[in-house]
Amino acid sequence: MHTFQPYPIELYEANPFTLIADQWYTITAEKDGKVNTMTASWGTLGSLWGKYVAVIYVRESRYTHEFLDACEYFSITNYAKGNRSALKYLGSVSGRDEDKIAGARFHINYHEGVPFIDEGTFSLICKKMSRTEITPDQFIDPSIKEDWYRNGDYHTMYVGEIIQALAR
Repeated sequence: MHTFQPYPIELYEANPFTLIADQWYTITAEKDGKVNTMTASWGTLGSLWGKYVAVIYVRESRYTHEFLDACEYFSITNYAKGNRSALKYLGSVSGRDEDKIAGARFHINYHEGVPFIDEGTFSLICKKMSRTEITPDQFIDPSIKEDWYRNGDYHTMYVGEIIQALAR
């Protein structure tokens, strides 16, 4: 296992547009002693309700959705370049069908009982604060439903307070 150190979130300097949309990240959670992760490219980092937060979006059909609904804490992990094929793999297979973390040759690490992916370079440990189901009646722009939700597989938005940043 790699050694991760606490990192002051106020010192974190990253371009959120490239960090999230271009480089991708993983969302990891635990339920009933089992850990699952998924690759994501939607999300935000910022301030809400007087706290530093991570906002993630997970489709109802994703296995990780079940884990996020069941857990109190989750993590998001960023990676150095060179992990794109593993991240593609994690985003294309389901943890329902196989141990995809092992299949990606990744390993689970823990911070105070919260799982995160050890091969990452930076992880945020988050405490779930809010869960909002995204529904079509919320769309002001009608093209959103047509472009992103033709099959009705909507996202749930989770807001998590960042309680610890960890750097390798």
